Amino acid sequence: MAVASFAALLAGAAQAATPGLSGEKASFPPFDPTHFASNLFWLAVTFGALYWLMSKVALPRLGSILEERAETIGRDLDQATQMQGKAEDMAQAYEKALGEARKNAQGIAQTAREAGAKASDAQRHATEAELAAKMAQAEATIAKTKTKAMGNVRDLGSDIAAAIVTKLTGQAPSASEASAAVDQALTRG
Repeated sequence: MAVASFAALLAGAAQAATPGLSGEKASFPPFDPTHFASNLFWLAVTFGALYWLMSKVALPRLGSILEERAETIGRDLDQATQMQGKAEDMAQAYEKALGEARKNAQGIAQTAREAGAKASDAQRHATEAELAAKMAQAEATIAKTKTKAMGNVRDLGSDIAAAIVTKLTGQAPSASEASAAVDQALTRG
């Protein structure tokens, strides 16, 4: 009712403002008050149709698309969280295995060092024993050679002492006197 009275009022105003055919220019049709009622009617029909179209077709589609995207994102985030958990578990298992491998490697290295040290000690003891035997043999040979040399020195000393006394005094001492003098000099020295 209010719309009908408003339309009538507009129609009256439009007739009063309508220029005559006397040569005045007509106004722009959308601003012409005679067309206000039909413009308002079609505005309401168009608005209603667009509202119905948006509420029944476009917005439900957009809603379902947004809901589907939210579900996809949520599913992807859950899957990523699961994969991250698996990756962290795998990293922990890897670190644990790596730690065990290092421990085993250290044990093997320690065993190898100990075995090497034992072998080295055994080799060193064998070499020392061999060198000690060679040294004892060499010392015995040296002692034998020294004794033989000392015997030769005594005889040589007796001969030299006899030659010196003969040269100095002109008389040759006996071999026993020369030997006794050399023996006496060796025991002092």
